[in-house]
Amino acid sequence: MTTEEDVLSGHLQELRRGTVVVASLATLRTPGYGYALLETLDRAGFGVDANTLYPLLRRLEKQGLLVAEWNTDESRPRKFYRTSPEGEAVLTALRTDWRALDAAISDLA
Repeated sequence: MTTEEDVLSGHLQELRRGTVVVASLATLRTPGYGYALLETLDRAGFGVDANTLYPLLRRLEKQGLLVAEWNTDESRPRKFYRTSPEGEAVLTALRTDWRALDAAISDLA
């Protein structure tokens, strides 16, 4: 039997799924590694699992919204990401739409 808590949890998960894209594009305006992004998002209240974030980063890279480069200066090579110009444009559009949706919801209440 589904509890009210389970229903809420599912809806919160859906809501957060899209916001992690916005948060990642915004955060990665400054180049960063996946693990550092996980920590930054967690501190900001976006508790995202690594098994969710890394496929998201690969998808955003494939879509041309992130640029990825390998840093081989350290003993262990690490991939870092930064928001591309296309990613900046998508981020701007998503933020604009987010604000419009928030205003529309506020008007309903």
